[in-house]
Amino acid sequence: MKKNDIILMGHGGGGLMTGNLIRDFILKELGNPILNRLDDAACIDVPEQDLVFTTDSYVVDPIFFPGGNIGDLAVCGTVNDLVMQGAEPRYLSLALIIQEGLPLSDLRRVIESIRDITLDVGVQVVTGDTKVVEGGGKSGGLYINTSGIGVRMPGVDVSVSNAVEDDVIIVTGTMGDHGVAVMNEREGLGLQSSLISDTAPLWGLIKGLLEDGALVHSLRDPTRGGVAAALCDIAQSSSCSIRIDEKLLPIKAEVKGACGLLGLDPLNVANEGKALVVCPAGKKDAVLDVLKRHELGLDACVIGSVLSDPAGRVVMKTHAGGERIVDVPAGEDLPRIC
Repeated sequence: MKKNDIILMGHGGGGLMTGNLIRDFILKELGNPILNRLDDAACIDVPEQDLVFTTDSYVVDPIFFPGGNIGDLAVCGTVNDLVMQGAEPRYLSLALIIQEGLPLSDLRRVIESIRDITLDVGVQVVTGDTKVVEGGGKSGGLYINTSGIGVRMPGVDVSVSNAVEDDVIIVTGTMGDHGVAVMNEREGLGLQSSLISDTAPLWGLIKGLLEDGALVHSLRDPTRGGVAAALCDIAQSSSCSIRIDEKLLPIKAEVKGACGLLGLDPLNVANEGKALVVCPAGKKDAVLDVLKRHELGLDACVIGSVLSDPAGRVVMKTHAGGERIVDVPAGEDLPRIC
């Protein structure tokens, strides 16, 4: 591959090559009046609003996987963190740490996917940074850090500490799709499957629930650590107990098969386009109606309920009729899936 087709150390030097990279790749796809100024910080005007701020880093390997890539994963992940606090996403930062030798064509694909997601959500990239690091090692060629600012809808409080007894737990779709799709691609498992990552921005799905503040008590996206970690967060933060039923869990056959083959628990596998919704039992039909009207919520279903005791514990009724405790994963079953 020719030198003018790949990332070189000079692209991170802050000079002419850096300027060309920013102009030809970043501004071409993501340009807007704020970003185009190329100041060291973005000046945004959000008077008298309840702001929500988040940041995250993405090191997924490989950077391209069935259903997405590191670019749309980064934007969706940050957007969804804002949405899980009841906030409309407004602004993003985008920092690229690029390994020398990355094909420029790969960078262009990533930036184009970022453009597509930001246009879909209505969020703007308003500031960022670019660094180039030396090649060597298994890095996938690109890391991304994103931060996001959103405006929380008036009167909305969907903290994980708000779950109460007699609430129900709803998951908005099938579990474990992202983690298994990335693992299959990275490890070359050869699983013959149409399974793709569920990477998606959740604002369009969730905003309908937030328009009626009484519908939802808590929201959580089950990313790293999967549904298990998310449920444990809710139970611990709300000082409640959660009981789920294995028969109710929406898990695709491909995910069950891959997890069974590799000795993984689907509850621990990451999702990047799903949410857990905790709502009053009397509101579950209204919540499901809103979710199922959106393409990302067609498989939404109730998987369990909230009890008072024992506080901080999650229990699952198994297919066999017994019970087991659901714990936060002790380590990293699937490294570098986000």
